[in-house]
Amino acid sequence: MKKLKIAVIGAGSISDEHLKAYRNHPDVEIYAICDINEERARLKGAQYGASTIYSSYQELLLDREVDAVSVCTWNVSHAEISIAALDAGKHVLVEKPLCKTVEEALLVQEAVKRSGRLLQVGFVRRYDANVQMLRSFLDQGEFGEIYYAKASSLRRLGNPGGWFADIERSGGGPLIDIGVHMIDLCWYLMGKPKVKSVSGNTYRKLGNRADIQHLSFYKAADWDPETNTVEDLANALIRFDNGASMMVDVSFSLHIKEDERSVKLYGDKGGFEIDPSLLMVTEKHHTILNIVPQVDHASLDVDSAFQNEINHFIECVQTGQQPLSPVEDGVELMKILCGIYESAAKGVEITL
Repeated sequence: MKKLKIAVIGAGSISDEHLKAYRNHPDVEIYAICDINEERARLKGAQYGASTIYSSYQELLLDREVDAVSVCTWNVSHAEISIAALDAGKHVLVEKPLCKTVEEALLVQEAVKRSGRLLQVGFVRRYDANVQMLRSFLDQGEFGEIYYAKASSLRRLGNPGGWFADIERSGGGPLIDIGVHMIDLCWYLMGKPKVKSVSGNTYRKLGNRADIQHLSFYKAADWDPETNTVEDLANALIRFDNGASMMVDVSFSLHIKEDERSVKLYGDKGGFEIDPSLLMVTEKHHTILNIVPQVDHASLDVDSAFQNEINHFIECVQTGQQPLSPVEDGVELMKILCGIYESAAKGVEITL
């Protein structure tokens, strides 16, 4: 089988996860790297063996050698680049979130339909082996009806700054950056019920806390202590048409003892936890049981999840099957995220 020629657009830190996984795939050739910073693209190209370098995605998309692209750029450019790539006949794996607005999301969906090309949204947590194992339990009715989910991802000092902290490029702070993972993971495992309404709050109280000393944290390549126009904390209650609900809270910065991450779902026959580690709860013979599945990794294995995501993308391109995280799901997540931001701004519940 002829190797698929892949191009990665955007040579920032997340591109490494894509490139490492592509490099491991026997049916892939990492053909091109594109970044507005040409020197960064060249360094990344040398690292991963790309033969072609571009500083313009428009020029890259004219290259007929390219079969598919990974879009790893700022959120503000996801829709623009994805639509252009689809219209150029390329298959697309776009990093989460799909874009910045619902209007953009619908335009991307239209481009998928008219182009006949595949678009997979980078909801990488769906591809974690533990999540797929739990999905099989859910499909067999092991936990019954899932009626409540609760997810948190709280950083006490974790505002990356740079474009992450610039609302014009990012679309928001921890909600659109981290919360998208938490919400999508729960929604997917709940069976993707139709969203009825959202009620949310956002807070800008602590900023990027550039004055904190003696404690290091991740900083984006373009980190600027003077720039921060996004929220540092968001929370939300999401209601579904089937009566189920979800609560989520996420932060870049919070006065908390230590970072916290938890994902818990509850059904009428049992429940389970994914973060911080895997656990199932059920009842047998009038006894409550806490069950710890025997798996290779008790918590999220990021490298493995990205490898599974890339493997699935390549398989979909090769076979024409629909991806596990299609454009339609990207649209629904944008409706939820934008609804939460609107609710927070207006101080009212938003009906979707």
